Amino acid sequence: MRILPRSAFGQTVLLIGFLLLINQVVSWVSMVYYIIQPNTQLTNELLAKQVRVVLIDDDLLRKAFSRSFQEKTGIEVYRESDALSSGLAEATYLAHRSKEMSKLLDGDAELRLTQGGEQYIFWIRPPQSPHYWIRIPLSGLEEANFSPLTVVLIFLGLLSVIGGWLFVRQINSPLKALQKAAEDVGRGEFPQPLAEQGTTEIVAVTQAFNHMSRGIKQLEDDRNLLMAGISHDLRTPLTRIRLAAEMMSTQDEFLKEGIEGDIDDMNSIIDQFIDYIRHNSKDKPELCDLNHLINDVMQTEMISGRQIKFLEQELPEIPLRFVAMKRAVANIIQNALRYSDGDIEITTGISDNKQSVYFCVCDSGPGILEEDIERLFQPFTQGDIARGTEGSGLGLAIIKKIVNTHGGHVHLTNREEGGLSAKVLLPIK
Repeated sequence: MRILPRSAFGQTVLLIGFLLLINQVVSWVSMVYYIIQPNTQLTNELLAKQVRVVLIDDDLLRKAFSRSFQEKTGIEVYRESDALSSGLAEATYLAHRSKEMSKLLDGDAELRLTQGGEQYIFWIRPPQSPHYWIRIPLSGLEEANFSPLTVVLIFLGLLSVIGGWLFVRQINSPLKALQKAAEDVGRGEFPQPLAEQGTTEIVAVTQAFNHMSRGIKQLEDDRNLLMAGISHDLRTPLTRIRLAAEMMSTQDEFLKEGIEGDIDDMNSIIDQFIDYIRHNSKDKPELCDLNHLINDVMQTEMISGRQIKFLEQELPEIPLRFVAMKRAVANIIQNALRYSDGDIEITTGISDNKQSVYFCVCDSGPGILEEDIERLFQPFTQGDIARGTEGSGLGLAIIKKIVNTHGGHVHLTNREEGGLSAKVLLPIK
């Protein structure tokens, strides 16, 4: 399973978020090392100096017990039993600060902390007088002061990620429109020119795409006009030849039949040319039942003396260009009937990944050489054996073109029991 995003949008947002996370961590560590830790050390040194002052001599230690000393300095000295009843029992032992205090006082010292209203009360047991506890109140050390900074850092991080997400989304929006338009052009549809917006690079790409789209559309229009002209110019003399053949004497009946057969073949070839260049732009996709479509084609293509077995499964409706897909199904069935003598079998179903539906046409003909399968999808290409030696060589090319327009795939495989299997996969969405 892939964890990292593959799109440029996801990767850019992830990169921005990762860089911001590193920035926040570095900022917090810097604050700890350059602000919080120096302040803590300064506080410990201040406490140690006050303890040394109290313990300069025994006289000062005795005065520290007096009420006047306590009122003037705020420092109080307690014997351990009195200290426990005065708040020492509720104080929190600070191991790290106790080690630092031991270094500053040159002995095994203990430091405890409790909060009394807006003040922080430090209890220190000095190594010089281990039976006494010195109570030193300090204000202005509220830990809550650091909470707003943490909130601000988190807020700035989220704001930066959201801003980066919106920025990347704005950049990617024209790219998504460009992707969709390119897919439409690939299917033979020509959308309206894209809006030229975004960064200068994206505007340049959009301009180039619009120019390319107009050029391709003009080529398509010219080709359609040329093919329509050729079709009209060819059908007119063919019609005259057919009329002339109808006026031939009965003695030339065999010649008449040959001429009419050739005319039908030429008309069929012209129709195939037109089918190949047609993009069915007026045939819009609609939700259809593939089984219903195949049944319609079977009724039309049924030949006396031949049997077509249809094994259908229940399928969801999918978007289809109805006329174009009927043409593709008809071509596949016609090929199976033309190049085989036995029964034709058609099956439908849903792919294993549940993303596509399929129909498969199987015959019992001679099949196709494996090396020719891909080549036969090219226009004007015919096989080397009986299959594909008639016609213009556009049948499979037309089928592939129609299926590709639907976003599907065509697969030809030789069956182990003989014959060919033509399987068409069409996306459900």
